[in-house]
Amino acid sequence: MSQVIFAVVLIGAVALFVYHVRLLRKTILLGRAYEPPTPKSRRWAQMVKVAVFQQKMMDKPIASAAHWVIYVGFLVINIEVAEIIADGLTGGHRLFAPFLGPVYDAMTISAEIFLALVFVAAVIFLWRRNVQKVPRFHTAEMKGWPPLDANIILLTEIGLVVALLIMNASDQLLQSRGVSGYEKVGTFPVSRWLMPLLAGLSDSALIFTERAAWWIHILGILAFLNYIPFSKHLHIFLSFPNTYYASDEPAGKLASLPQVTAVVKEALGMPVENGTAADGPGTLGAKDVTDLTWKNLLDAYTCTECGRCTAVCPAHITGKKLSPRKIMMDTRDRLEEIKRTIYKQGKWEPDGKALLGDYITAEEIWACTTCNACVRACPVLINPVSIITQLRQYLVMEASQAPETINVLFVNLENNGSPWALPAADRAKWAENLV
Repeated sequence: MSQVIFAVVLIGAVALFVYHVRLLRKTILLGRAYEPPTPKSRRWAQMVKVAVFQQKMMDKPIASAAHWVIYVGFLVINIEVAEIIADGLTGGHRLFAPFLGPVYDAMTISAEIFLALVFVAAVIFLWRRNVQKVPRFHTAEMKGWPPLDANIILLTEIGLVVALLIMNASDQLLQSRGVSGYEKVGTFPVSRWLMPLLAGLSDSALIFTERAAWWIHILGILAFLNYIPFSKHLHIFLSFPNTYYASDEPAGKLASLPQVTAVVKEALGMPVENGTAADGPGTLGAKDVTDLTWKNLLDAYTCTECGRCTAVCPAHITGKKLSPRKIMMDTRDRLEEIKRTIYKQGKWEPDGKALLGDYITAEEIWACTTCNACVRACPVLINPVSIITQLRQYLVMEASQAPETINVLFVNLENNGSPWALPAADRAKWAENLV
């Protein structure tokens, strides 16, 4: 009976996760088309370096080491989780042991060591956020849900580790007592230290403890699986495609606007690929998330809210309103609003709101110097500057709301062919007395 219950729970949890992933994909693909400019071979290499080996996290040794432990621990411990699922579906005990032989001991030892290391790493992260209070975790946008989300993730990881260690400790005691169904297999160097705490329990109490810990662990994993699509922890899946599709072209390079290109070609009598300039996308720049590319939207969902971008942003450091992290968080919040509409209505229809104005202000985007410090700092190759420049393009070319200093620049370019209010004939005057 327990196998049937577990199978129903497992199938239901996986089906729910798949549904939310499909909804997420549908939301991301509301963005405009995007074609990565980087060759596939370089993109694969980039993904391996940045996502798999976490190359861009090495500048902060403590955080990097703790994150690496959780990342590798996730992979190693999930082998034991796979066995737990197999046991749950078959009603068996330590199902992998007969097939792996001596390798099984190596597997359980590795899993136990990483359980201890993950526990320590999660405690370190909790300490950094809540006791040490690292400044980048406590900026204006990090109020309410974002810090709570981070703490929920870390506490859940600790709870899952503890449940698995208790399960293993109970299992070892039952094995040592020769209880039926608990064959003596595996080596557990960490959970054996918990055995004295449970040694006073009867066989039936131990079986209950082992089963309870088993169910708590697996149900916790399935619940966490369905929490991920609503959490910043989504980066554990999306960092791989995001780094794969990220451009490795020079930072700050602006893509030409197809509408402008079409207008220029028409004016020069050149053929336009899509017929006429009027056939192209209607909006110059971006006002809402649907005007951004799907890669921009993938960036927003990949954001870990670590704040490395904001910590190095010169505009933010000097007291400006801009925070690159907030740009990504606002983009994601707007996407989540749209996703909820899709969930309720089956499709997206404009609701009178927009990313620009309702979430991100003009003051924020004009504070950006486009220095790309945020892009270089991001451990998963997110590009806030791309979103900022597209929002600026909309303000200038569609809304005619450029700041006065920018309008002066435009006038000078039109009148003099340069940013300065000086005639072309006077360009060389500054050098007249140098010889």
